[in-house]
Amino acid sequence: MACFRCPRPRGRAPGHRGTVRLETKRLILRRFSVSDAADMFSTWASDPEVTRYLTWRPHESVLFTEQLLFEWERLYEDPAYYHWAICLRESGRPIGSIGVVGLSGEMGSVSVGYCLGRAFWNMGYMTEALSEVIRFLLYDVGIKTVKSYHAVLNTASGRVMQKCGMRRRGRIFQHCRTGDGVQTDVEAYAISKRRRMFGLI
Repeated sequence: MACFRCPRPRGRAPGHRGTVRLETKRLILRRFSVSDAADMFSTWASDPEVTRYLTWRPHESVLFTEQLLFEWERLYEDPAYYHWAICLRESGRPIGSIGVVGLSGEMGSVSVGYCLGRAFWNMGYMTEALSEVIRFLLYDVGIKTVKSYHAVLNTASGRVMQKCGMRRRGRIFQHCRTGDGVQTDVEAYAISKRRRMFGLI
């Protein structure tokens, strides 16, 4: 059974907050900026091992990364847009990304996606980031259920979801296409506020 922090008391009614700064013991989750292009490109966006099971192909140039970040900066004007750069607290360096990739209903459920630079795998960083994002979405924003999916062969991603208290909901066949055009089955996971609060996983 996973152990989680108790929710912090909040004085505001549930509602979209936008991509606000979040902090954990080792990480800072913040908005992306165009100035992150070089780090993003070299650390994860150009690495085919990182994007192997994702729906987008590796970036071919840092210029492409800059253009993408420019578009992301504009999207931050939307209070229902959630997309964080995962940064090391000590250096401020971005090492990956995490955000909402699907929103169902006004406050019903969201799907979260993430990726991390290969040099930072197996260090617990993604578990730390996802756990904080789940807490924020459930308790600060008021989302009822947080979901996530991983390609069946990407078992490491499934372990991250499990460590964050997410419960496996089953397999969805031919659910998505990777950046290389391969149609793939995915494993579905989800967690609700009640399950996170009482550890009912």
